[in-house]
Amino acid sequence: MPALTGRITAPFTTYSVVLRTPGAWKFYLASAPARIGIAMTGLGIVWLIHGATGSYAAAGSVTGGFAVAEALAGPQIARLIDRFGQTRMLPITLLAHAAAVALLIGLTVSAQPLWMLVAAAVVTGGSLPQLGAQTSARWSHALCGTPLLSPAFALESLSTGVAFMVGPALIGTVSSLGTPVAGSVLATTLVLAGGFSLALQRRTAPPPTTADQRQSSAGLLRKGFLALATTNIGVGLFFGSMQVSVTAFAVDRGTPSLAGPLYSITSLVSLFAGFAYGARRWRLLPPTQFVLALVFLGVSTVPLLVVDSPWAVGIALAVPGIALAPFQVLSAVLAEAEVESAVLTQAFTWLNSGSAAGIALGAAFAGRVVDAQSPHYGFALALLATLVATAMALVVRNAIGGPSSPARRTAASIR
Repeated sequence: MPALTGRITAPFTTYSVVLRTPGAWKFYLASAPARIGIAMTGLGIVWLIHGATGSYAAAGSVTGGFAVAEALAGPQIARLIDRFGQTRMLPITLLAHAAAVALLIGLTVSAQPLWMLVAAAVVTGGSLPQLGAQTSARWSHALCGTPLLSPAFALESLSTGVAFMVGPALIGTVSSLGTPVAGSVLATTLVLAGGFSLALQRRTAPPPTTADQRQSSAGLLRKGFLALATTNIGVGLFFGSMQVSVTAFAVDRGTPSLAGPLYSITSLVSLFAGFAYGARRWRLLPPTQFVLALVFLGVSTVPLLVVDSPWAVGIALAVPGIALAPFQVLSAVLAEAEVESAVLTQAFTWLNSGSAAGIALGAAFAGRVVDAQSPHYGFALALLATLVATAMALVVRNAIGGPSSPARRTAASIR
């Protein structure tokens, strides 16, 4: 939990203290290649299938199977990781993922039927290791109950943000200049390299749980955590709507090449905002910060309903980025406070799955709205998603931020 002194420390001092935690540098850097590989995998499948079939519809079907399987199977794998430990389960999931990717590539290049490609993609997504959840669990194991946990989660957000800026660009470059197969192979190689490197960091891995998982899993059904997961779905809807709407806006204005740079503005600002946020200790309790971050996200989305030139849209897209990284950090902080340590990896994975599901739904809804109306209606859908997320954040604040809540008790203990 963030400490409540309000004291501002130098960012590099704060983060250097976090990274001086025994073993932190090793597992943080070990996971970096895998994060980039994970960010490449889904788009790599699009390149792979479209390159072999020439059909975006086929590529979408296969990638959809991958995404749905990742969202549904990820928490189940996380349950096994909580029970048996990262060092035992991570190599198994990595080998299963590598075999699934090899199968998908083999079926694709041999021009097998679409249903076989979708089935292979389902296995590929279902076996994709959730490295971010596992490194977050390591930070919690090392820093639980200290004021350094919030900056540690900020580092997680920063690393993930960088990966999702570098990964798509890298897979696009390799797949276009080389071959789509080479792009998928590179993505899987990075996942394996980072994953096995993380598995070797045994000292920092949370121990396998000895608690009754049924009883511990009940925490995942608490009102506070369910509202937290729903809030992540809402923010995922925001992301998905924005992806489609920004692309449609750029295409409609005859500048399709601006779609990527325009959308990346939000991510770039989010990186700097997350870095600054994690360096400060805040007086407000995390549940209150959580609500304020989502209120700001909603208000900052309103200008997108009226701006009509690329430069104005670029400026308008920068402002929501200020709220996104703090939201991600606070989601992790509140999840860590709300659930038992025995199911912490599952909790982080459910949040990731909620975001992924929201992105998929948001992109689908926005696509229909933009086709029928205009990109500004897609921005309106993104605003509606922030309102839903804010409403759920109020539920989170009431459920997790109450006088007897774990979040308040944890915060009070480190005043």
